[in-house]
Amino acid sequence: MASFEVIGGKALKGEIVPQGAKNEALQILCAVLLTDEPVTISNIPDIRDVNKLIELLRDMGVKIGKLSSDTYRFQADAVNLDYLDTPEFVAQGRALRGSVMILGPMLSRFGKCQLPKPGGDKIGRRPLDTHFVGLEKLGGKLTLEGKDFYRISTEGRLHGAYMLLDEASVTGTANIVMGAVLAEGITTIYNAACEPYLQQLCKMLVRMGAKINGIGSNLLTIEGVERLGGTEHRMLPDMIEIGSFIGLAAMTGSEITIKDCQIQELGLIPDTFRKLGIQLEFRGDDIHVPAQEHYEISTYLDGSILTISDHTWPGLTPDLLSVILVVATQAKGTVLIHQKMFESRLFFVDKLIDMGAQIILCDPHRATVIGLDQRNRLHGITMTSPDIRAGVALLIAALSAEGRSVIENVEQIDRGYQYIDKRLTALGAQIRRL
Repeated sequence: MASFEVIGGKALKGEIVPQGAKNEALQILCAVLLTDEPVTISNIPDIRDVNKLIELLRDMGVKIGKLSSDTYRFQADAVNLDYLDTPEFVAQGRALRGSVMILGPMLSRFGKCQLPKPGGDKIGRRPLDTHFVGLEKLGGKLTLEGKDFYRISTEGRLHGAYMLLDEASVTGTANIVMGAVLAEGITTIYNAACEPYLQQLCKMLVRMGAKINGIGSNLLTIEGVERLGGTEHRMLPDMIEIGSFIGLAAMTGSEITIKDCQIQELGLIPDTFRKLGIQLEFRGDDIHVPAQEHYEISTYLDGSILTISDHTWPGLTPDLLSVILVVATQAKGTVLIHQKMFESRLFFVDKLIDMGAQIILCDPHRATVIGLDQRNRLHGITMTSPDIRAGVALLIAALSAEGRSVIENVEQIDRGYQYIDKRLTALGAQIRRL
């Protein structure tokens, strides 16, 4: 198990380019299963979760060629359905949350799929009901073996249906969309997720020949087609990484320019950091964060304490709340962080309290942060990364803290952030992988 040794308290400076979007990659890569023609995808991040999914596709029989460091060509013209019955497939599926994204395309094109309950971060309950309910409405028949093995199949083509999703699940919507594009007839999905990554998937499918209306809204209408063709697709930069770099600059008093951000796709992220008092300058498609000695949290117009909470798009992504919470610890003022979606994501605050932060964990979903305004700097400790997003939040805390910190289990960080130690070292950070 690897660790990071971090010597904190150093201002950073320079430019950094965000990686391709992890959450988009897990959808886009599985969409190659919908056609037997070549699909070329660029700006793929070199991170553990994505690499494991590429390995899974290869083992399923997808032909994969690496054209450059971030560009691959995929061709699913000889998928081995028997591989889904092997112990190797079961082990791969259990180890990777993104494996759930093969359900829609496999059921749509091949009429069947099976999957063990996928793994991923331990951040609370993450039920798959939306996925299966939607695919069942398209004609899939679900069989549950034990408590954690799913089989779904259909006789002939799936058929279009009207559905109102019980939650605007991004991955659930993506699976249903990939099931519907080859279904017979018209599918209407109300309360669909409309995140930029879901929009990217839909736009890619349209280039492949799908007929999808309402992209970018929560009402999608899909007219099924007989087959899809190949295409080329470039993924968006990772909005979570962009937000992480903004938070890093603020916490360490650094001057950092984040390149090629696709600012129009970031939603509320820039304005949320501005509410914490962080200055941002848009320079074309780059975000420049100037060095600040102090930043002050806004209040509401009546003077009451600011609340920052997550929500489905176009609300704030829950993946950034861990970073925002850490950044607030050195702001001037107080903020209530409300993590609505996952009940275990705030439990990492005990490490921040050990570092000297003033945080009240109100319940599993809410934490009140009393900013120290840089008067009392955090101090280094030894800690363990519990999940991807908390891991990078702790890394930001360690880089701002006085003294030496050790972060264990950094494989969690590697799952979502490519070469993060090397890229931050290039900005002047002192990080050593143990």
